[in-house]
Amino acid sequence: MGIKRDIYWRIAFSFIVMVVFALAILWKIFQIQNVEGNYWRAMADSLTTRYVAIPADRGNIYSSDNRLLATSLPRFEIRFDARAEGLENDYFNSTIGKLADSLAWLFHDKKSIDYRFELTNARKNNERYHLLKREISYTQLQKIKNFPIFRDGQYKGGLIVTQKNKRAYPFRVLANRTIGYVRDNGTKPVGLEAKFNNDLNGTQGKRLMQKISGGNWMPVNDDNELAPKNGKDIITTIDVSIQDVAENALLKTLLKHNAHHGSVVVMDVKTGAIIAIANLGIDKYDSTYKELYNYAIGEAHEPGSTFKLASMLALLEDGYKKLSDTIDTEHGHKQYGRQVMKDAEDHGESRVTVKKCFAISSNVGISKMIYQNYINNPDKFLKHLRDLQLDQPVGIEIPGEQKPYIKKVDDKFWSNVSLPWMSVGYELNITPLRLLTLYNAVANNGVMMKPYIVQSIQEYGQPTKEFQPTIIIPKICSDATLQSLKEILNEVVIHGTAHNLFNPYYSVAGKTGTAQITNDGGGYKTKVYQSSFFGYFPADVPQYSIAVVINAPSNGVYYGSAVAGPVFKEIADNIFSTNLDMHPSMENDTTNYNATLPIVKTGFSSDLKFLFSTLEIPFINNEEGTWAQQIANEKLVELTSSNKTVITGVVPDVKGMGLRDAIYLLESSGLQVKVEGRGMVKNQSLQAGTKILKGQLITIILNT
Repeated sequence: MGIKRDIYWRIAFSFIVMVVFALAILWKIFQIQNVEGNYWRAMADSLTTRYVAIPADRGNIYSSDNRLLATSLPRFEIRFDARAEGLENDYFNSTIGKLADSLAWLFHDKKSIDYRFELTNARKNNERYHLLKREISYTQLQKIKNFPIFRDGQYKGGLIVTQKNKRAYPFRVLANRTIGYVRDNGTKPVGLEAKFNNDLNGTQGKRLMQKISGGNWMPVNDDNELAPKNGKDIITTIDVSIQDVAENALLKTLLKHNAHHGSVVVMDVKTGAIIAIANLGIDKYDSTYKELYNYAIGEAHEPGSTFKLASMLALLEDGYKKLSDTIDTEHGHKQYGRQVMKDAEDHGESRVTVKKCFAISSNVGISKMIYQNYINNPDKFLKHLRDLQLDQPVGIEIPGEQKPYIKKVDDKFWSNVSLPWMSVGYELNITPLRLLTLYNAVANNGVMMKPYIVQSIQEYGQPTKEFQPTIIIPKICSDATLQSLKEILNEVVIHGTAHNLFNPYYSVAGKTGTAQITNDGGGYKTKVYQSSFFGYFPADVPQYSIAVVINAPSNGVYYGSAVAGPVFKEIADNIFSTNLDMHPSMENDTTNYNATLPIVKTGFSSDLKFLFSTLEIPFINNEEGTWAQQIANEKLVELTSSNKTVITGVVPDVKGMGLRDAIYLLESSGLQVKVEGRGMVKNQSLQAGTKILKGQLITIILNT
């Protein structure tokens, strides 16, 4: 009996334990489902589903004439969901052959039977995210969306499309460091791509993804999916045509003179808009020239003689000098303390006018004038430089602008020779763009404009922000000083160091610079030069200002006129030749012609009569001599006698004549003829009526 009771108690105890254990399990199930349910469901979801960011299409960067400088090209990846809910077996089996044929036709990488086997096998294995093709173009994607089965979309046809954008630059290296770049490898953007990164990026969207077998993730339908908002577009001031000319002209000079690097900036005089900005440097790895760095804004060097414009402004504005005053250049040698200042070359003269001193770029002459007038109060001179903001960055939109360095009298590096050396562009650092603002201000009647390179930010073609021309300094100097500055800049080209830039078609004003730059670590032991030219054109009605800086030319030629000047000329020539508004009027200065009648040059009378008779153009012949000219008449051509006659020993007047007749007259008079230009004779180097010397040369300038 005792044994049975013991057995019963054991059975009862076990049963109670099992009941308690079961109740505990039921309680835990209840707790998990009802108390902790939300937590565990969220954890499960986090392991099998997640939201991923959908990148927005990055905005474009355009030139001033709406040509693409940077854009994002979409590339697509297509996958196949073999377990798509709406894809029925009968439909799949009956249509898969047509889909395989279409894919083989489009990609030409596999046979139709291979595609059929691949897709059928994916269906058998219940693959949810089978990769078909990467790097699909937009055009190919549109065709795929119309293929059998795939035309039914993701949930009925199993087509899954993911997009990735690849940044592309249609003009490749053109203005590369200015436009900048953005890369997928995590490299920090540079240039405009960096400055306007937030505007270009847009706003990301989100998409729900589900984890499937094999560890892949595929998109699923979700009402909370958020579409991305595409980035905005940037409209720059760059003119692609001028930019191309600037880069080619710069590259040509760098190659010719085996220079280390160089930069060019072309600016609109009235607005300060950057029309072109080129930067090329030698790549040490393959010895080719590339846009490695934005030297125009990021490199501040001693500018040399191009800085003399600021020195002349100070002298003229303070009334210390007039252009007609004279200065002894001491044959290009001057002792300051223990240092000797020299002119770049012997000009063969000692005492010259201030105007000529600037034109021949005499270091001694300019430094003496500054030293004599400011040595007792150097801060008065330095104040002019600060008032011109030459010690401040211009604030261009491109990141990386280097701040200029202008010494102060309390600077630890200030010495008793700092003043004269600063006056000729040494012992200070300034970027090409900063110095160009001064030359541009002179061209712009004294108004200093802030350089800018972005016109507007646009969204779907509508501006959301516009950048207007900004005045930095309303007037850099008095009108009298301004007129003198223009005069000396003109003189540099007409009779000075930049005479090689003079031409009969448009006027140029500017200043050459040849500076010996410091070596790494300081000092000038190794002779390394920087050649530059800063100027504007047309000088009489300025429209463009240009800065050209060539660093370390190493083929023995380093003067600014010979190295940097030709770059300026090539750019200016191209702009002038393609801009008809800059060309002189076709009309004769003294005669108004009927637009329906031909305009004829003064010429041989019998030739003109034959011409008009043959072309059946009505004319009145009032001429009695050998030469004839046209006079104004509203209804017909009227010819009258010309004074173009040959008088032995006297220079004839050939203005208004064609080239053939002009040469005939001049050579008949015993002159040797040199011709410049083409068209009608506008000017002649020897005045009509003056006595001819035997074998004398006359230059005639033609310009229609």
